[in-house]
Amino acid sequence: MAFAFLAVLIGFIALFAPLIATHDPLEAVLQDALQLPGAEHWFGTDALGRDVFSRVVFGARTSVVSALTLVTVILVCGTLLGIVAGFFGRTVDAVIMRLADSMLAFPDLVLAMAIAGILGPNMINSIAAIAVVSWTKYARLARSLVLKIKNCDYITAARMTGTKNRYILWRYMLPNALPTMVITAATDIGAMMLALASLSFLGFGVQPPTPEWGYMLSEGRQYFQSSPWLLWCPGAAMFIVVVVFNLLGDSLRDILDPKQEQTLSGRPEDEAGVLRSNATVNQLS
Repeated sequence: MAFAFLAVLIGFIALFAPLIATHDPLEAVLQDALQLPGAEHWFGTDALGRDVFSRVVFGARTSVVSALTLVTVILVCGTLLGIVAGFFGRTVDAVIMRLADSMLAFPDLVLAMAIAGILGPNMINSIAAIAVVSWTKYARLARSLVLKIKNCDYITAARMTGTKNRYILWRYMLPNALPTMVITAATDIGAMMLALASLSFLGFGVQPPTPEWGYMLSEGRQYFQSSPWLLWCPGAAMFIVVVVFNLLGDSLRDILDPKQEQTLSGRPEDEAGVLRSNATVNQLS
């Protein structure tokens, strides 16, 4: 998978940023301010004389790690709440789903800005703010999967034999719902990265001098006409990473979707039986 390789390469860059960067991303050299891209500074320098290439590389660590952390949080919380709501139903289902509905009543970014503003501007609070408004999608998806799975014969048989609900949840519900949830999470990495960058751009995310792509765009916008590389470089990096993770999610869907129906039904498809049924239909017609 080419996109998996690119995703690993992005992770490698984020992990080994100190070895890849050519300069200290926090070192300000005012006499080198706003230099054009060249041999010494590959992506030029910003208004404080800091090397843009090094800041983009270190920004990958901040942006990618933050996005992966956010996706993991909403995947775990949303999946667990959705599975519990779909499995137990009644009051539990009503409470969780009404809470999800109340979150959907507000625009995501506006509510995230309000929460981040209350908690204070930093990356951890930004992750928490976006997680609060983003878990509903995963909860609804997990609930719909569980509602389909719990009507399967093997779930009915497990209940008739006295199997505890905890065992059914962890042994049957979660493993069957997890592939679809992971595909959704992989596809959402790019969107979550853009959401975090939006908060940083507006001043609610990471604070200076920490390099982060969204905040780098905010710093460079006033120099757009005179020093456009301050916007092009972090913007291009963000574009590439978002596209790679979106295409990686699509590739995972292509790989796992054929197995999904088999997983939900609880047994492999009888190909010979399908062929015999098709032959019978053709003869009758």
